Amino acid sequence: MDSQPLRVQEGAVRIYRLFDIAEGIDLARVEALAAATASRFRLERPRTHSAIEIPHPPVRLRIGPRTLPVAGVDRRVEVRAHVFDYGVVSVVMEWPIPPGTALEDLVPLAVALLDAPTPEIDAAARREAAEVAQGLRSALDRPHAWDGLETYTVFFTRALDRPVTGRELLERAPLARLLLGEGGTVALAPDERADVLKHHFSYLENDLAVVDWNSAFVHEPTGIGDVPDLLELATAHLLELRYYDALLDRELRDIYEQLGRRGASGIFTRRYARLLQRTAGLLLEISEMVEHLENAVKIVGDFYLARLYQAALRRFRLPAWQDTVLRKQRMLQEVNRMLSDAADTRRAELLEITIIVLIAWEILWAVARR
Repeated sequence: MDSQPLRVQEGAVRIYRLFDIAEGIDLARVEALAAATASRFRLERPRTHSAIEIPHPPVRLRIGPRTLPVAGVDRRVEVRAHVFDYGVVSVVMEWPIPPGTALEDLVPLAVALLDAPTPEIDAAARREAAEVAQGLRSALDRPHAWDGLETYTVFFTRALDRPVTGRELLERAPLARLLLGEGGTVALAPDERADVLKHHFSYLENDLAVVDWNSAFVHEPTGIGDVPDLLELATAHLLELRYYDALLDRELRDIYEQLGRRGASGIFTRRYARLLQRTAGLLLEISEMVEHLENAVKIVGDFYLARLYQAALRRFRLPAWQDTVLRKQRMLQEVNRMLSDAADTRRAELLEITIIVLIAWEILWAVARR
């Protein structure tokens, strides 16, 4: 077996930073506002269209080249933004891998991107997202600022210095260390390496996709970018769930504090009515979000990329995040029901008191007239 390291002849590192900037975005309006730089997302493999449907494809905006500090080196990256209808903007920074770079030489870069904080990259991406939001302001529904973000990194190769199969890549390339950002001199434990590499997929014997929770390695000799695009969709889905999880935490805590301060004595105040209206509005917003996400990508077949996408959702722990959001939604529904029941009870009590007062008044009036 050839002991020489595998070298990249053509490839790139795609650095993703995703932000939630609004409750929703009018994609048709985005295309009109950025007609010169906009294009719609489209999966390239013909058979994929019969297995995966994307009812509202995100809009891609070309931003241009930037200089980005990565691993202590200023690197020239190509930047674009992908705009999703449920309020997410994904900033993609793509750095071309110099031809002749050994795959193992990418491990220090992976360490800098995955194993350490990246404040310069995060700040640069946030500035780009803010500029996109400002330029598309008229297309945004209830824009907002949120400190959270989601990150992902894809090592995408199109050609190596010699033909290899996906199985050879799994055996010979340092893929586990690359995806974990593990640059130590001690070898990974066999169980850890096996856990990372078990999420691998191939359609032909010469392609390979290995998906981890925060990064992926994709070798695609055709150059088709469907796998990174689907991983970006899954990451956007995760960000949206994280945003609403944080929103529900904040809103539920605030509602409980207001109820504790106000108690039953405030049942008829205008502030109490606003609180009831607020819980109802939140329930509607959460329901719309869940519907948006459930319809964002529809799996209608069992093609290779559909299986890969579903496996990525599980690897990203999206079912657990969605269960958490739905559980908190049920808590909010219970709060809303309790508020409504309390209001109904107090209204009934007031009505009874009013009736008693009126009866007493009638009696007193009759006695006084005699």
